[in-house]
Amino acid sequence: MTATSNLSETQIEVLTQATYRPSGSIEPMPARLNRLLRAKVTAGLLARGLICAEGDEYVINDAGYAAVGRTRRDPAVAPDPETEAAAAVTEAAVAQDKPAAKPTIRSNTKQAQVIAMLSSPSGATIADICAATGWQVHSVRGAIAGNFKKKLGLAITSTKETGAVRVYRVNPGS
Repeated sequence: MTATSNLSETQIEVLTQATYRPSGSIEPMPARLNRLLRAKVTAGLLARGLICAEGDEYVINDAGYAAVGRTRRDPAVAPDPETEAAAAVTEAAVAQDKPAAKPTIRSNTKQAQVIAMLSSPSGATIADICAATGWQVHSVRGAIAGNFKKKLGLAITSTKETGAVRVYRVNPGS
């Protein structure tokens, strides 16, 4: 049985990356981990005795090195340029937040039809969109909030005159 059999892939990744850092710090952790997952990974590694606190940061200890099959580097020995370059590339990739590619809108789809309706100066009501697409009211609201606003990043506003129906529009320039 290996020492890493009880560790998650993320814990192994964090420990391995720490072995490449001269300080042995577990930070930066992979960017995909939110605050709660970072705390959970740190707590798990602390509970197993694989990291320890040094000042205000957590660093890998000898047990952590052994868990990933590595040995602690001697600080008196000059670092290997290839290893340092590989670590720098890996850390840059982890730290870099890659923006998601903006989704494209295909023509001749109901989605494109609805966006065209919302882009017109008069805008569109939910009833108009339901009649044009055959969608139900909750589907139209979900498409506006989820697909158009969140996924496509369109700035959609709604207005309601006194005694009138709510009208949705795409703001120009979005």
